[in-house]
Amino acid sequence: MHRAELTLSLAAVEHNVETLLKLLGGGALWAVVKANAYGHGAIATARAALEAGADALCVATAGEGMALRRSLPGARIIVLGPVTHDEVAHARHASLECVAHDEASMALLEHQVRIHLKMNTGMNRWGEAGRPKRIPAGTVGVMGHFATAYADPHSTALEAARFADWSSGLADVTRHLANSAATVQFPDTHLDAARCGTAVLGLSPLPKQTPQSFGLRPALRWTSYLAQSRMLAAGEGVGYGSLFRAGARMRMGVVPVGYADGFSKRLTGSHVLVGDVSARVIGAVSMDAIAVKLDRDVPSGATVTIVGDGLSFENHADAAGITNQELCTGLSADPRRIRRRFTR
Repeated sequence: MHRAELTLSLAAVEHNVETLLKLLGGGALWAVVKANAYGHGAIATARAALEAGADALCVATAGEGMALRRSLPGARIIVLGPVTHDEVAHARHASLECVAHDEASMALLEHQVRIHLKMNTGMNRWGEAGRPKRIPAGTVGVMGHFATAYADPHSTALEAARFADWSSGLADVTRHLANSAATVQFPDTHLDAARCGTAVLGLSPLPKQTPQSFGLRPALRWTSYLAQSRMLAAGEGVGYGSLFRAGARMRMGVVPVGYADGFSKRLTGSHVLVGDVSARVIGAVSMDAIAVKLDRDVPSGATVTIVGDGLSFENHADAAGITNQELCTGLSADPRRIRRRFTR
């Protein structure tokens, strides 16, 4: 028995890619697998996405791109984040495409790699404020990134109009602007390609909406087990600081998963399934364990489902006041702590 297990459904990833391709209506889908595919497992997710019809993979760093290249020698890989001087030769050797977001990065990347020019449409993070004075040699794409596609249609429309104005007249380049939220809501933003990570993994791209409302299937299941249970007398506390105290005699259980595994300290008060019964997380989340309130005697070894069987990353994220992406990217990649499995 493993203390915790993450199971990635490759069939769910493939279904989500196929669903998004139908929405795109002929546009290309580029699967974003940065941050270990948002904690889901980059290589397995990337393979499944490509097999289902994704045209390219997007990562945040040159290091992520080079790691993918070792396993996927023929894939098209775009590095979305900045590339340092020391990384350019490695990126060239690995045939990575890179993003230029200002004059300095254009000069660094020109004649080295294939380039995507990034325009700042409103995020005010990376990107030129308008069309650059010159287009560097090797430019194959022009891109932007929405700031509020998940929440503000008016601002999104303004950003899309800015991008259309700035990119007009550029020949022989791929225009890519839409993220997952824009892909499921705003067809006019699809352009030549869309970059989707959240939706590929079956996470909801919009707050307060389920993945299923967009035809998506959650791809990851997270389970553990009940390691111990005990009775608490009225007034007894649980965990560091005794942040929870029993108001009356009650039964509690201990699950060997904690914030070092990705179960955020903010998730106190969230719920898991012990067997098939909902159980509230009580007390402070420890590095290696959580406590849950039990309504019955449950034997040690009983399955505890953290994500799956109707419990979603969105449920936990809502309870914690964070995004589903923040929660799942915190999942441990250490095989000594969490076993990872892949199913169809």
